[in-house]
Amino acid sequence: MNFSKQEIINILKDDSQNDWLFELADKVRRENVGDEVHLRGLIEFSNICKCMCKYCGLRSPNKNIDRYRIEPDDVISCAEKAVELGYKTIVLQSGEDEFYSRDVMCKIIKGIKEFDCALTLSIGERSFEDYKAFKDCGADRYLIRIETTDRELYKKMHPNMDFDNRVRCLKDLKTLGYEVGTGCLVGLPEQTIESLADDILFFKEIGADMIGIGPFIAHPETPLKDCENGNFTLALKVMALTRVLLKNVNIPATTAMETLNPNGRIIALQSGANVVMPNVTTEKFSSKYEIYPDKSSLSDRDEAERIIKSIGRTISKGYGFRSNS
Repeated sequence: MNFSKQEIINILKDDSQNDWLFELADKVRRENVGDEVHLRGLIEFSNICKCMCKYCGLRSPNKNIDRYRIEPDDVISCAEKAVELGYKTIVLQSGEDEFYSRDVMCKIIKGIKEFDCALTLSIGERSFEDYKAFKDCGADRYLIRIETTDRELYKKMHPNMDFDNRVRCLKDLKTLGYEVGTGCLVGLPEQTIESLADDILFFKEIGADMIGIGPFIAHPETPLKDCENGNFTLALKVMALTRVLLKNVNIPATTAMETLNPNGRIIALQSGANVVMPNVTTEKFSSKYEIYPDKSSLSDRDEAERIIKSIGRTISKGYGFRSNS
């Protein structure tokens, strides 16, 4: 099923169609990726970031944050423990921390790929040469969210960053053969329904394999501290429409969904999502990766399994690559 931009806008604006949309997304999910849910072990290995994104608690001007970085050998050790617990994918996420140079990241990647797992990186904008080196060392996937395809809004939200370079990164990753992940924030100040429709169409245009969608949540140590949070239902609708249009992509039930709604993760899984990312970061660091406040964190694999089985779904035993269906 395909929708035009105007049809997407109409659906996003019309809450009378919500039940139909969520049921359709769940049906498309079942038909294209099945009832298995992929568990991905998330390691947030540094909250140091050179960027100044106005919505993010990790932004470099924030002085009221306890900064940390996990040593490369400890990152590898953390990943090994996660694989021993049964995770088939490890996700390495950090701020844009220049300590983790090409050589350092290659050491980490090679160490983790000694274990039986797929590896996703989410470490920001890098050069083509860096991305190629990481791929050559065994990295399988790369996540870099566009956040918004509205150029003017992107510029306002991302001081000292370049929209075209962001898109360049996505294209380079695709060229190099990664499974490519992107996504958007829903509810940014000045964001329009029209631009959200453009976001969804952008995901399809670039051939994204993974899409992460979450509501904007205001952080008290950012310039957007007094702004209203994004709307849970609208974020869910953007996610559901993404499932309907892109069919067999992998879509996580994001932490931000659960932060705004106590049952957000389950609702997302019933509205098109098929991935859950429990946090396996060492306990002493996990609470310090505060992109937004009151972050809901699922860190227990058994609890994740309980949630998934409670809605009649099963845990995938595979590596979680994009379905060929």
